[in-house]
Amino acid sequence: MADPALAEKLRRGEFIVAPGIQDMITAVIANDVGFDAVYGTGYWLTASAFGLPDAGIASVTQMTDRMATLVRSSNAPVIADGDTGHGGLLNVHHTVRAFEAAGVTAIQIEDQQFPKKCGHTPFKRVVTQQEMVDKIKVARDARSTADFLIIARTDAMQSEGLDGVRRRMDAYAEAGADVLFPEALGSEAEMRLVCGSLDRPVLANMATGGITPILPVATLKDIGFSIAIFPALTSLVASAAVEAALRTLKGSGDGTAPAQDVFDFKRFCSLIGFEDVWAFERKWAAAPVGE
Repeated sequence: MADPALAEKLRRGEFIVAPGIQDMITAVIANDVGFDAVYGTGYWLTASAFGLPDAGIASVTQMTDRMATLVRSSNAPVIADGDTGHGGLLNVHHTVRAFEAAGVTAIQIEDQQFPKKCGHTPFKRVVTQQEMVDKIKVARDARSTADFLIIARTDAMQSEGLDGVRRRMDAYAEAGADVLFPEALGSEAEMRLVCGSLDRPVLANMATGGITPILPVATLKDIGFSIAIFPALTSLVASAAVEAALRTLKGSGDGTAPAQDVFDFKRFCSLIGFEDVWAFERKWAAAPVGE
């Protein structure tokens, strides 16, 4: 069942900051920091779990499993990247049902042709506006509760320009999307033009290294966004730290690192749940092993 907290916060006009989660190590650290939502990023969950690019290669079954694991690991509602719905209308129906059953709170569906591409890479192609409208209607019909949010993303900026983005966003809102997601806008001015014409919550994709400029949350609020996802931030920071540690190990044979650069092992044991394991061991220490 979808967590109603995210829908309620949006109805109250609260701004949502959702970091991208690429693995369950990041998930438990995000729990400790505390966020109103987290983003199950298709790009980085696919890279982390399967070592594959975000190009429609991972199946809906694989991604549902990853999202279910994230839901179990996260204390916050999960916004899930549902790609194109993994195919046509029947696939959209199945994906929505599967993600909702997994405990996801919101699903993002985009108007790219299948197989899709990462929104900040070249060679994207979009489906017709009507095909995406039909997908949104199918997604709404498939969900069991209105607390499960449908986020409609358009990747039309590079092929149809701002006029195409605004036209599609209006059509997707009319079709019943709960949140609108104009992907890969290239400037703050474009972001303001798009947000200014929409009457639904709008999501900003702060993809580190991507096409869209990374702006402070205060600026995103002023522009008119309601949600900001940061899908690549933790993954790229972690990748840089891993590379630095491995290069030091290979170059000098030194497996140590400055204390400020290493997460405390005892603290992580606590975050991942070892205290419950130890409590169980203490409780059952005197129990007979067997006859």
